[in-house]
Amino acid sequence: MSNYKEIVTKTIVGKGRKTFKKEYNLTPENTPNTVLGCWVINHNFSGSNDKNEVLVQGSFDVNVWYSYDHDSKTAVTTRNFTYTESMRLRIKDVEALNNNNEIIVRSLKQPTVQDVKIKNNEVYLTIEKELGVEIVGEGKVKIAIEEDELPWDDIYEEEPDIDEEYLKDNTEER
Repeated sequence: MSNYKEIVTKTIVGKGRKTFKKEYNLTPENTPNTVLGCWVINHNFSGSNDKNEVLVQGSFDVNVWYSYDHDSKTAVTTRNFTYTESMRLRIKDVEALNNNNEIIVRSLKQPTVQDVKIKNNEVYLTIEKELGVEIVGEGKVKIAIEEDELPWDDIYEEEPDIDEEYLKDNTEER
């Protein structure tokens, strides 16, 4: 016959990932002719629980290297963009949802520029990113405990065998 004990542990109660593709625009100081390169750096983000959704708030910097003045000069312009993304997750344990849940957000694919166009002296960028979110809550696990099992093993120490004659023999030789 066995008893059961409950162990309270941290567990993932909701998990999901989503790809976001969004268009951004920026206006360089000079009228651009050609975009020579663009890259996204300094991606920062955090998540918060909002009922059955996770709101991810983040930001990143976009650097655009472009030519101007009939492709005779180049410049780099930088702009910081902020975003708020909403993710509705499949919840494994609705009872474990509360305001104390830990929200873990990971960038599964860093923001990258997928497309760039120049239109009316502005640069239009299509940026794609993939975010993964986990909601960590508390869960309970039941385990069986055997009643006939002893909680502690008895340890018996044996006294060492001492040869008293050995000590006498060694002291007489000196």
